[in-house]
Amino acid sequence: MTTVDVNVTAGKAHVGQPWLWRLSREFDVRVNVKKASIDEDYGWVQIELEGPVEEIQRAIAWLMTTGMHVESLQRAVGA
Repeated sequence: MTTVDVNVTAGKAHVGQPWLWRLSREFDVRVNVKKASIDEDYGWVQIELEGPVEEIQRAIAWLMTTGMHVESLQRAVGA
C-alpha cells in the first residue's frame, strides 16, 4: 500500500459537492481527512490517500479535472 498527502482547495462551486465521497467510491483508495476548513464560499482540505499507486494517480488526475486546485505534498512512497 502507498500513502500520499494531498491539499485540495475548493471555491464556491465545489464546496457543496460530494467530491470526497466520489473519490472514495470511484477509486480503490482510502480517504483520510487530516485537516480541513470549509465555509460557504471557500474551503481547503488536507487528505491522505492510501491504496495502489495507480489508483492514487488516477484519483489525483480526476481531482485535477474538477477545476479545484490540487497539490501533492509528496511523491508516492510505499508503506
